[in-house]
Amino acid sequence: MEKKVQITVYENENFKRVAEIVKTKSIATVCEEALCPNIMECWGSGTATFMIMGSICTRGCRFCYVLKGKPSPLDDEEPKRVAEAVKEMKLDYVVITSVDRDDLPDRGAQHFVNVVKTVKELNPSVIVEVLAPDFRGDINSVKKVINAGVDVFAHNIETVRRLTPIVRDPRASYEQSLNVLKYAKNVIKKSSILLGFGETWDEIIETMRDLRSVGVNILVLSQYMRPSRKQLEVKKRYTFEEFRKLEEIAYSMGFSAVVSLPLARTSYKAKEAYFKAIENAKSNS
Repeated sequence: MEKKVQITVYENENFKRVAEIVKTKSIATVCEEALCPNIMECWGSGTATFMIMGSICTRGCRFCYVLKGKPSPLDDEEPKRVAEAVKEMKLDYVVITSVDRDDLPDRGAQHFVNVVKTVKELNPSVIVEVLAPDFRGDINSVKKVINAGVDVFAHNIETVRRLTPIVRDPRASYEQSLNVLKYAKNVIKKSSILLGFGETWDEIIETMRDLRSVGVNILVLSQYMRPSRKQLEVKKRYTFEEFRKLEEIAYSMGFSAVVSLPLARTSYKAKEAYFKAIENAKSNS
């Protein structure tokens, strides 16, 4: 009998504490904005993924629940609030992501830098992972963000080559995402593939190979879950056995850490994946 996907619910003080900090600091989280299925588990364990530069995206990817439209101007106080939230939550590992900001000349790269540097200044020992947009393929912006003190640079390929024009906004492209990851240097690299848009098994393997060819260390594989009727329909639901098989294949390709689960998302178990990647890199050196 096939296993059913279960969501763990944590009714504890950690969840209330995280919710209160997020509220009082006026910080957006991808946990809320993207209807992440793991919000109860992550907040219940005292962690959250911060989403900077507002909660309105300039792009219209057809799988995403985040609001689309004209964003508000950047908030110069946001870096300080995020850094203070990290300190209050006593985090030793933080994930920072953002909406796409194609309305800005640098697509928000400098704001990313400001947030990362401020977080590091107030929390010197914290490990910082950024889940970055593609900055319209501007490699200088990618380098600028990484040089701010990022430990893990994540950028999601999202889907296979054939389905990219259907799933993602026209301003995104499969090759552009690969190039962003290719030119991210001197940092652990991470990417995610959502499954269930109608891709074939061979296309999944091809995408995994493409990610490995540009030096991606950490791979996340997860089931696409339609957040509302406005988004694309789910074409296929993968079994736990299929996720396990993909995990085995990914490790055989040389990925240092793999998170392959139906409810996995890019920042799910991020800290554990980071340390596993570090450990495997040392053992293979």
